[in-house]
Amino acid sequence: MTGAKYLKYLNPLTLFDTKRTRDIFHVNPTIIPERVEASEIKVNVYDYSATEFVEKQLSDIKDCFAYRDNEQTTWINVDGIRKADVEAVCHHFGIHYLIVEDIMSVSQRPKMDEMENVMFCLLNMLYFNEQTGAVETEQISIILGKGFVLSFQEDAGRDVFNPIRDKLKLNGSKLRVSGADYLCYALLDMIVDNYYIVMEKLGDRIELLEEKIIRGSNTRTLAVINSLRKELIVLKRNVSPVRELINGFIRSESDLLEERTTKYFKDVYDHILQANDLAENYRDMMMNLQDLYLSNVNLKTNEVMKVMAIVTCLLAPATVIGGIFGMNFDRIPYLHHQYGFFIAVGLMLIVPVWMLVVFKRRGWF
Repeated sequence: MTGAKYLKYLNPLTLFDTKRTRDIFHVNPTIIPERVEASEIKVNVYDYSATEFVEKQLSDIKDCFAYRDNEQTTWINVDGIRKADVEAVCHHFGIHYLIVEDIMSVSQRPKMDEMENVMFCLLNMLYFNEQTGAVETEQISIILGKGFVLSFQEDAGRDVFNPIRDKLKLNGSKLRVSGADYLCYALLDMIVDNYYIVMEKLGDRIELLEEKIIRGSNTRTLAVINSLRKELIVLKRNVSPVRELINGFIRSESDLLEERTTKYFKDVYDHILQANDLAENYRDMMMNLQDLYLSNVNLKTNEVMKVMAIVTCLLAPATVIGGIFGMNFDRIPYLHHQYGFFIAVGLMLIVPVWMLVVFKRRGWF
């Protein structure tokens, strides 16, 4: 896709959307936003061991209570957030009410906590909207307990965990022979890896925009620059805090984490460091593109002024000659000469031509 096609491809309404700006920048921690509860929820249970695997989709949230104290590893994934359901699940699994408040929160900063024999982390999954060019977020809460992992998602229609579900179905896979801590690592790793997909999409847009700016700039190009800068702010805001979140798992001394699992969290930590550096590079590139745009605008203005100045200089001799021969004196040279008019017009043409030759030799254009 060329730069021109990309600019045409973008929705003009999204380029100047003030609501998008408010959603990104207007975050007031003193005001607790109200979450709109899901009309329906979907509960999926994955109960497994090295030799057995059971996958169920439950219609009632209470049906998952039976999986608390079984001898296998259980992943309970709840799509759709409703306060009554979250409280019921957390109460049954012995999870502190403060974690319930974090799950119900909106626009929460990524974080990690250890509380009452569970480890809790909250972060955002990122998606790239191909239609609007926007980075969309979905908050996910993950709770690691002894032998179980609970995950709460906002959108039942999408997530990034399908590769994990596929691996759970394979006998002898690393997920099947490992415990709940490894499953928690796998979920976090999949979320972080998906950040690179979003950044790759944004990187492609930045490259196309750079080509467009080099070929020519206009006000629409500036609008695209501002739009991409907003999306990079969303990316940076969600990627940067995850570094501290993963580091919390690495430094934790909880019995829920086996020592052999720590190296996997270190691998995720390396990935998030690289993602953070890449986000910083993209932000610097956008600043450079803005400077390039302004330089192109100034250059275009200088070119216009240069042409106008040259035209003015070339017309100056004709203006002077016409002014001299247009004076109302009784005695003017060649006033009654039969070739006077042609001599004056010839001078008006010869002098500008001579000036063009001089300007060209001096490299003024």
